[in-house]
Amino acid sequence: MTTNLSKKAIEYDPRTIKRAKRALSCSPFCLKLFQEMRNQSVPIHQIAGVTSIKLGYATQPLSEPKTEDKLVWLINVGLLRREVDGQGLTDSFRLTPLGRKIVAQWEQEREEIPSASLIDRVFNWLNSWLK
Repeated sequence: MTTNLSKKAIEYDPRTIKRAKRALSCSPFCLKLFQEMRNQSVPIHQIAGVTSIKLGYATQPLSEPKTEDKLVWLINVGLLRREVDGQGLTDSFRLTPLGRKIVAQWEQEREEIPSASLIDRVFNWLNSWLK
């Protein structure tokens, strides 16, 4: 017996989408990184330091611990997930369905991540600090 399950888009609370967009806008990362994460996992050593600048993944070089902190915040708001292999978590990251949705929207609208306002930066900092 087979069943025909229709593929249904995930519905997100508008506040979840707004918080995720704010977090992404406040991050030091470029749209190119998230476009890559849509297609494959990206290891942290490519996202940290000067390599991230050379690859067009970030606007500024960050240490690996600082990069991981920023990526973990994007995990907490639902944009990213850590890649898992047969032995557990890896040091690579991928987009979640929410992340895919936001990246696709921004690709269609502007081909870049919009700049965050000062108020957005304050709200993002408060949210990440309170987490």
